[in-house]
This record gives sequence, structure tokens and C-alpha cells, in this order.
Amino acid sequence: MNMIKRKPAAKTRKKTREELNAEGRERKRQKKHRGNPAGNRQQEMENKNQTKNTVPKDPRIGSKKPIPLIVGDTPKVAKKKPAPVKAEPVRLTPEQELDLLENDTRLDELLSRLENGEKLNAEEQAYTEKTLDRIDELMVELGIEFEDDDDEEKTEDIMQLLKGK
Repeated sequence: MNMIKRKPAAKTRKKTREELNAEGRERKRQKKHRGNPAGNRQQEMENKNQTKNTVPKDPRIGSKKPIPLIVGDTPKVAKKKPAPVKAEPVRLTPEQELDLLENDTRLDELLSRLENGEKLNAEEQAYTEKTLDRIDELMVELGIEFEDDDDEEKTEDIMQLLKGK
């Protein structure tokens, strides 16, 4: 059999006292820097604030209270006005709404102008048609019908005038 000759293991050299002292100093230097760097608390706070995207207000920075610049002068403080309360639209019953529309002065004026043969502009025409349509809807809803045929003829005449025929 073939025997493999092995080299004898190299002997480790013993370190001198100077080398041991140098290694000890290096270990001591590394051990000395184990803690957090100076100002680390503030850096951690900044990092946390950046992740939250909300910066807590620092109570030490600035007051919004006005300071008088002249002795004896009182600063004027702007008072905030309360936001106006939006009133909900008043719901009218069909009877009340019909009564309001029948007593509408603008509608009466426009209808009298139509009877006199005057022409209305587009806005007045639209208002008149819209109001008369609403009156018809309310009357149907309430079950009110014209009793006189004469009234129906008048409304038809008014409608013809409205359409511009």
C-alpha cells in the first residue's frame, strides 16, 4: 500500500508581549464604542416622526398669543366667527305650496303681460311654464279640478300664448 506522507503540522508561533499588548489595546478600543452615538435619542425621535408623517407639536416652540410691543397697549385678538348654521329647507304641504304659487305676484304680472299680447323673454317664459306645471301637479295631487269650462278655456288660451302661437 501506498502510504501518503503528510507534512508535519506547522507549529504556531508564540506571540510576543508587544503583539499581545497591541491586540489588547485594539479590543479595548472596539469595546469602548459599543454604545449609541451622541444625540441618538433625537435621531430616533426624528425617524419615528418621519415614518408616521405626523409631527407632534413641540410645546416649547412659539406661542400664538399676541404680545404687546408698546407698554400699556393691549393686543387685539381676532375672534373667530362661528360657522353659519345652514337652515334646512322648510317642507310645505301641497296645500301651502299651491297657495303660495297662486298668490305669486311675479307670476300674476307675467300672465297679465301675456294677456295684453306682450312677448316674454326666455327666462320669464321658462319661469311661467315651470310654475304653471307645478300648479297643475299640485292640483292633481290634491284632487282639485276646474268646475267651469270657462276656466279651462282661459288656461288653454294662456298655454297657447306661452307657446308663442
